[in-house]
Amino acid sequence: MKHVDVLVRGAGIVGQSLALSLARLGLQVGLRPDEPRAKADPATPDVRAYALNASSVALLKSLKVWDALPAHAATPVYDMHVQGDAEGAAIAFSAWEQRSGELAWIVDAPVLERELGAALRFSPHVHRLSAAQADHVKADLVALCEGKASATRAALGVRFERHDYGHSAIAARLVASTPHQGTARQWFRSPDVLALLPFDAPEPQRSYALVWSLPRERCAELMALNEDDFAAALMAATRGEAGDLLLASARAEWPLAIAQASAWSGPGWVLLGDAAHLVHPLAGQGLNLGLADVVALTRVIESREPWRPLSDEKLLRRYVRARALPTWAMGRVTDGLLQIFSHEAPAARELRNRGLGLVNRLTPIKRWLTARALDS
Repeated sequence: MKHVDVLVRGAGIVGQSLALSLARLGLQVGLRPDEPRAKADPATPDVRAYALNASSVALLKSLKVWDALPAHAATPVYDMHVQGDAEGAAIAFSAWEQRSGELAWIVDAPVLERELGAALRFSPHVHRLSAAQADHVKADLVALCEGKASATRAALGVRFERHDYGHSAIAARLVASTPHQGTARQWFRSPDVLALLPFDAPEPQRSYALVWSLPRERCAELMALNEDDFAAALMAATRGEAGDLLLASARAEWPLAIAQASAWSGPGWVLLGDAAHLVHPLAGQGLNLGLADVVALTRVIESREPWRPLSDEKLLRRYVRARALPTWAMGRVTDGLLQIFSHEAPAARELRNRGLGLVNRLTPIKRWLTARALDS
């Protein structure tokens, strides 16, 4: 193969989704996987889990991937409890209040990647390319989905303007003594944010995906604990509100930052997903933003004038304009929430806890906030 319409660099969830989405338009798509990364322990399982909103689920359904997921790999969230660092400072969200079937779905990341890969094997318009092959293929458009450390983005001279929070996140799978009943739980305290996302593996109705973001020093201390002591730290942090919690997997950690590329497109290239933007995981919107990028770019390409080439800068700027405001807004929201809840001053603590209680009593505002998360 000497030519493709679009070369997608990066075969994570965003890259594979983009390849499938563009192939449905009849375009010839080359897919170049990421460079393999050396793992500290190859035997360590992948514990990533993502919260997907209705828009992301709709995309995966259109790609014939969603319905292929096994039941244990996608768990609906019907309710969400968000608690502050004072008694009574809490917000409760419900799908019923939102007039929706569910607030979100918690999805097993490695299983989703596997099913996307299976769908790609049945797509005659998608061609998997090795690094050597990709270097010799001409493409009208190169879509960079290589993630936050994109080497191609750097080679283009695009700056990745990054602010390090000085925090890291811990991820793991847990098993609880009581059923989760489709309820996600989140604790906002100074200086950490802890989320328990309902899951059905390894034990149906009793499992959670943990995402716990903390200052880097405290994260290192928790990662060094044995399983029993880590479970004890979890119980102290959650006050036993989700039942007794036990580790059901290894723990993983990664540094947290907010970042945005200085340019998202240029002549013949475009950025999507973490290659274009990073947000704090406290709202669970990182992958949703990347999949929304896929939807937006597909629509722009599908509606382009017949005479306009895929490499046209004006065409690609339509995509950038469509995604700039939603991505900027989500970055500001997540960063603002983190800043509000990171202050330990008594006055700041009193203000944020009163704010949580006030929002919980204002149903229209709760509905508006939930709708933004469902559709972002």
